[in-house]
Amino acid sequence: MERREFVTASVAGGMAAALTMSQQAEALEQKMSAALDKATMDQGLNGQGLNGQDVGLPWMCEVAATAERIRTNGPGEAPPSGRVLMGEDPRLPKMPAAPTLMDFFRLRFAPASHLLQSANLALKNGHPEKIILACLLHDMSNAALIRTDHGYWGAQMVEPYVDEEVSWAIRAHQALRFFPDESVGYEYPKSYIRMFGGEYKPEPYIVAAYEKARAHKWYMTSRLITLNDLYAFDPNVKVSLDTFTDIIGRNFRQPKDGLGFDGSPVAHMWRTVIRPNSFL
Repeated sequence: MERREFVTASVAGGMAAALTMSQQAEALEQKMSAALDKATMDQGLNGQGLNGQDVGLPWMCEVAATAERIRTNGPGEAPPSGRVLMGEDPRLPKMPAAPTLMDFFRLRFAPASHLLQSANLALKNGHPEKIILACLLHDMSNAALIRTDHGYWGAQMVEPYVDEEVSWAIRAHQALRFFPDESVGYEYPKSYIRMFGGEYKPEPYIVAAYEKARAHKWYMTSRLITLNDLYAFDPNVKVSLDTFTDIIGRNFRQPKDGLGFDGSPVAHMWRTVIRPNSFL
């Protein structure tokens, strides 16, 4: 995707004037991930959920035509007069009663090619399991919940279930993306220059977050997320979620009642991903 194409689409949709440059960067990364997922599904890779169901992506943060989308009982069925959707969306694969992280990957995040590629790079590079898991989860919010400040949202979603270092690194990677580090070979993303121009400067809160993270004891954990993030957009690379089954089992505290139903402070976020189109 070229800068002209992205900017033209943004202006046409009235987005450019409403978003800060950081928000446009979030939008770009989401579009790159979506384009990668589309290429993956077009090739027939991991494009289906359990039982062969096509995986639909939640329409989070898309306000337009919401009423039209939710006023339905199911495919091809006319809605009862004045009723809107509550509960399960028949257009999305049904989640188990006590869903696991693996269920979310298969039924809500799939094909999640960028996340799988990022974690696979960390695995190939011999990084510890904490870093591999952080790479697997780093853009989870971008994939299925909300893209603006996705590092903060993603970190909050997983905080009760992972080591503190993992959630901290996911949160910090959002700011670190904008700052190179020659010591590990991380360059400022060329895609950002193409899309936003060389004159772009991150907002003050991003700069402050970077400076704070740069001095933190876990800085390198988050920096390695950005490094394994930068090169994880290859449409020709195939990675199976099963590669990370054991790593998830050892490093993700799966609640017995299922994500979204364990009474944690973030359960509502997981329920939103399960039922993204409930009216209330």
